[in-house]
Amino acid sequence: MSDCSSCPSKAQGGAGGIDDKLVKQDTAIANTLSRIRYKLFVMSGKGGVGKSSITVNLAAVLANMGYKVGIMDVDIHGPSVPAMLGLGSGLETAEDKRILPQQYNERLSVVSMDSLLKDRNQAVLWRGPMKHSAIRQFIADVAWGDLDFLVIDSPPGTGDEHMTVLKTIPDALCVVVTTPQEVSLADVRKAINFLQYAKANILGVVENMSGLCCPHCGGDISLFKKGGGLKLAEQYGLPFLGAVPLDPATVVAGDRGAPVALLEEESPAKRAFQALAATVARAVTDSLEAAATIHS
Repeated sequence: MSDCSSCPSKAQGGAGGIDDKLVKQDTAIANTLSRIRYKLFVMSGKGGVGKSSITVNLAAVLANMGYKVGIMDVDIHGPSVPAMLGLGSGLETAEDKRILPQQYNERLSVVSMDSLLKDRNQAVLWRGPMKHSAIRQFIADVAWGDLDFLVIDSPPGTGDEHMTVLKTIPDALCVVVTTPQEVSLADVRKAINFLQYAKANILGVVENMSGLCCPHCGGDISLFKKGGGLKLAEQYGLPFLGAVPLDPATVVAGDRGAPVALLEEESPAKRAFQALAATVARAVTDSLEAAATIHS
């Protein structure tokens, strides 16, 4: 027999050592997910539709309703959730060496690649396996605790991050975000096809940038048209969760590092996000039964 003493896998404990590590991580993931009641996966086949804005404001309103909520930002290359919440960089660890999420308030916490970067202008040059590993660690190595909702923000498209989330969290309920115009709807149709092929659980469709609220007269301007998201939901037999208009207040809130849904001032976007969160909170119970049927 040849001498295997110099084999790298021997130094790492061989294949058995690697398998043992994955088994331990799978156990940690299962334990973490068992303490999270609902997992919402916010996604779209199109970039620039406002997935992060939907994620942050939906999570913020759910937390404001009294739920315990976490946000997991799996947009590895373009994370934006901490900045939208006015959070700095840096994560602390607990006594058991697990990562502590950043706290926005007592009911809302966040984990993002952005929190790990010393320089937010630094690019993350990772291929698929590294992103797959990072997302699993965001679940296994983070002390999420008991949550009512884990809201997962995703990058555009249907790539490595999306497949990892759906494989790791098979009972995730997908919230599909689109804007009304056809160029967005075409890509979102592909995303729905991807979810159907993956046998994922689709909670429903949200239409973002649904008209523009004039800051002067309060009138409604169909800047990017309206109603495309509703028609898309009807086409695929999916629930329509709501529409969120373009609102200058959202830009002001983003610059201040605060969700528009939590501003004291009333605005069309704030009211829309409150309605969306209420609809989602009602929808998850029925959808959870569907998820159990699909993945039993």
